[in-house]
Amino acid sequence: MELSEAQKQVDKWIKTYGVRYFSELTNMAILTEEVGELARVMARKYGDQSFKKTDLEADMADEMADVLWVLICLANQTGVDLEEAFAKNMAKKTERDNTRHLNNEKLK
Repeated sequence: MELSEAQKQVDKWIKTYGVRYFSELTNMAILTEEVGELARVMARKYGDQSFKKTDLEADMADEMADVLWVLICLANQTGVDLEEAFAKNMAKKTERDNTRHLNNEKLK
């Protein structure tokens, strides 16, 4: 799926089922919350923390999708074309870092 299609699907869902978008500031807070939920799963799965009984059913893919959902909401609300923004960001990173990591002794 293209990012533009994801943006359209989220917008249609919001207008059909969600009544309206939450405010941008509320969505920013929700995004922070969702990233925290993903961090909890990552810390327990790949880090040093053990799972609590309440965390055992956590689904990392679902948490990532929650983060993506709210990010798409924010993009829609603020007029950001995520495909265009991502393409520009990739070009920036490629130009800036095209040899940086290849030459990093810490990564060898």
